[in-house]
Amino acid sequence: MATSAEIFSSDFRKLPYWWEAYAPPETDDDALPASADVVIIGAGYTGICCALTLREAGIEAIVLEAGRPGIGASTRSGGQVSGGVNVQKKALAAVGENDAQRAERLSARLRDADAAMTYVVGLIEKHGIQCGWRPTGRLTTMWLPQHYEAWQGRMAQLNANTQSRARMIPREALDAEIGSSVYHGAALIERAGHLHPAQLYGGMLAAARAAGAKIHGQAPVARIARVPGGYDVTSGRGTVRAREVVIATNGYTGPEMAGLDRRVVPIATYMIATDELAPGLAEDILPTNRAVSESRRVVNHYRLSPDGRRLLFGGRARFTPTSEETTARLLYRAMLKRFPQLAGARITHSWGGKVAMTLDAMPHIGGADGLHYALGCNGSGVAMMSYLGHSLGRKIAAQSRDPINAFDMGDIPGHPFYSGNTWFLFAIGSWYQARDAYDHWRAR
Repeated sequence: MATSAEIFSSDFRKLPYWWEAYAPPETDDDALPASADVVIIGAGYTGICCALTLREAGIEAIVLEAGRPGIGASTRSGGQVSGGVNVQKKALAAVGENDAQRAERLSARLRDADAAMTYVVGLIEKHGIQCGWRPTGRLTTMWLPQHYEAWQGRMAQLNANTQSRARMIPREALDAEIGSSVYHGAALIERAGHLHPAQLYGGMLAAARAAGAKIHGQAPVARIARVPGGYDVTSGRGTVRAREVVIATNGYTGPEMAGLDRRVVPIATYMIATDELAPGLAEDILPTNRAVSESRRVVNHYRLSPDGRRLLFGGRARFTPTSEETTARLLYRAMLKRFPQLAGARITHSWGGKVAMTLDAMPHIGGADGLHYALGCNGSGVAMMSYLGHSLGRKIAAQSRDPINAFDMGDIPGHPFYSGNTWFLFAIGSWYQARDAYDHWRAR
């Protein structure tokens, strides 16, 4: 195995590659207002899109962020965007629900997931956001032959309810799409692509501020207290009284957020960026410049950088806190298993962030009595969390109690043995990784 000196570049940085072009900005020194119509906690995609929608409806909105605006997952993700694929799961039957009703509920989720992508692409166009948007499609590569068969059965429903233009690519035709021999075919989602997530965030932030939203960083919220007519939101920069509150903290949700930490499971995900590849090598790896995700239990994902010169490779490298050097070595090893031709490439950046998983693997909008939330990206946050923030803003503006979309479905499910402590992730994650490796070995 290569040594650290052979893996890391001389200018190796333990920061997101994206921050070279756009880093989370310094916060302002403005005093917090004494009151506001709506206080939004969390300044990622969700919170910013919620604030933008509220301001466009003429509603006063301020956003409180624990650190710099956008310092969480919104400027750290892989930047893959698709509509519909990641919510296409078999819906569990609700009490008194028949098969037809369950099928319609899943179809409604697919239609809203498709609307999420439409919203983000529309936002990019409306505000002229320069974020390297490449609508080149996305491949879900099949780790096992049975995954290919299962995906074949999903195509009709997916295409009927979304604009995905999805189709299967058999193993013998995969050479035209990807320079790796480890997969058993792929599903191609043509209406998909990838972008620069930090530049997208910067464009959203500029649009929200131009609309009149106030975003305050370095304002960690310690307490949300019910008071007559609304809530007192106490942060490190003071207390604001709000008529309504939105919790948009996703993978960074703590116990002070109305106990919602017991409803989401934060999981760390990691990425590396290679140095500029030798001429022709990027085209050999991903000749169609598509985004790629895998059908494994423990997913790896990758794509080319916006300039097409580097590979950005990510996944769940470790299920316990660890250093950027360690996760970089693990991801580098996984990268070479897929692309041995990258031996000798060096890592320039290594970083991580947190995503929020839910027990039903679905994103959620919910809340009552003026205390709202939008949580649970389940690893696919660029389109979905932006859309949920926008949807929640529309619901507040309409002062409606009716569900705003198919993800506005009541409480996020919990578990009696989960209190927000993720002690079990190491055991479960290690088991899944072992199963992935064993199943793949058997399928060779």
